[in-house]
Amino acid sequence: MDTKEVLAALAALAQESRLAIFRLLVQAGPDGLAASRIAEQLQIAPSSLSFHLKELSHANLLSSRQDGRFVIYAAQFSTMNGLIGFLTENCCGGAPCLPGGAVPSSCVC
Repeated sequence: MDTKEVLAALAALAQESRLAIFRLLVQAGPDGLAASRIAEQLQIAPSSLSFHLKELSHANLLSSRQDGRFVIYAAQFSTMNGLIGFLTENCCGGAPCLPGGAVPSSCVC
């Protein structure tokens, strides 16, 4: 990811409702959730939800697809992984991470 993409993703996630939406969709996995289910689970008004989904989509953090009369939203895991990679690039001077992505205890980042 380049810096512009990272800034767009971080800006989109820097809001309580959008962060909650993204985390819910990460939990849902690649199948995603219908907008109505997102609104129901997070108790967000449909008009507000629409705005937040648009912001997350513009930052390439979400994908959407039509399924009958429903719009299904899913987290863009490639963007999420790119963001994590950007943020942790050269962590601890390039020392390899422990299994599971844990940071070595000798690393004081």
